[in-house]
Amino acid sequence: MTVEGMERAARILAGAYRVVVSSGAGMSKESGIPTFRDAMEGLWANYDPQELATEAGFRADPRRVWSWYAWRRERIAQARPNPGHVALVRLAEQVPRLTVVTQNIDGLHARAGSADVVELHGNIQRVKCLDRGHAYEGALPPYADEQDPPPCPRCGSPLRPDVVWFGEMLPEKAVERAWSLAERCDAMLLIGTSGTVWPAAELPLVARRHGARVIEVNPTPSELTHAADVFLQGPSGEVLPALVEAVTRIRSTPA
Repeated sequence: MTVEGMERAARILAGAYRVVVSSGAGMSKESGIPTFRDAMEGLWANYDPQELATEAGFRADPRRVWSWYAWRRERIAQARPNPGHVALVRLAEQVPRLTVVTQNIDGLHARAGSADVVELHGNIQRVKCLDRGHAYEGALPPYADEQDPPPCPRCGSPLRPDVVWFGEMLPEKAVERAWSLAERCDAMLLIGTSGTVWPAAELPLVARRHGARVIEVNPTPSELTHAADVFLQGPSGEVLPALVEAVTRIRSTPA
């Protein structure tokens, strides 16, 4: 990360009307949340992810899959937003419009205070029923090994996590809004993503095609670094607070 790069990125954001943040697993990892495959540890280490994150796997062994997600849900609930999440809340105060589009299922952006968040892959703290998709609002039992999923109070179908499993379509409304935002934004801030998960990886490319400037924040280059106008190398918890300070300084300086 160079001083010149930081200043250029700050000026792009300071001059933007619509900003879209596209965040990936790297942001969550800085809060101590392991990625999906990193979480395959301990008693879960010998399982195939296809057995734990597909509808077929759930139907074959609902107790095992529900227990896995209950375990993950409790671990994630203990995590806290990091300085990168908090910096994005402050950035939203500096630009007219800012929306976070995230691949993460942990809800940390909202917990940090971001008011406008599009969750492309769902949220692990929500559940719905398997057969009808009825949303469930009640309290869930704490994690226990070998735990049966509760039934939906409306139809009796077993409850499942409200996340996108392998082979499932992303939520239609979330996808439509994310693409519309990418087409209309002036700047996109790409944070903590490998650029290998589609269709989310297409968002910065859509933004560029429609004239937006793209700023990437990542510890290492990604598959999308080639599409970035500015690459700021480093963890989001360090880079974003400094970037927001620079944006604030520019916007508060008389022209």
